[in-house]
Amino acid sequence: MSAPEISAPETPKMQAPEKYPRAARLERAVETTLFLSRWLLAPIYIGLIIALFALLIVFAKELVQTFSAALSNKAKADDVILFILSLIDISLAANLVLIVVYSGYENFVSKLENDNHPDRPEWLGKIDFGGLKLKLIASIAAISAIQLLKQFVNLSEVDPSKIYWLVVIHITFVISGLVLAIMDYVSAKAKQLGYDGD
Repeated sequence: MSAPEISAPETPKMQAPEKYPRAARLERAVETTLFLSRWLLAPIYIGLIIALFALLIVFAKELVQTFSAALSNKAKADDVILFILSLIDISLAANLVLIVVYSGYENFVSKLENDNHPDRPEWLGKIDFGGLKLKLIASIAAISAIQLLKQFVNLSEVDPSKIYWLVVIHITFVISGLVLAIMDYVSAKAKQLGYDGD
């Protein structure tokens, strides 16, 4: 029997020195700065949360006026309806702000560490940038519809040209929402078929 061959121990491979160490360090510094720059958005979202308090104050004032109009002897149904539409308008604007704050923070800044919280909304963390655009345009279209409805309540006192432009703006928002929805649908179907755009 022949003696087993004894292989020489492998010498560890030396990593080749970086060709341009200064350029590599500069690149890492730039990339780190770019990555950390996302936190510049955090004060903007905090400012939007503060703006919610302003909406709350306006909502409280509108609510007081609604009760005052309802209890007035000269109260009309149209007046109360206008106040209620104003309250709905403010609530839609507040919902829009929350959607932007939550989704924007999770998509562009950092993940919210509250996965096990019982009150965590189901949609939180599931809305990507495309879904955020659709929710934004849907909320804006709903606000536009409320504004248009408020003008129709007092149709006799409103300039027809104002009604015309409100209708045009509302239709523009609706068409924009439909176009975005179709684009997202086509993109999702393309991904399912394995088309990556190359």
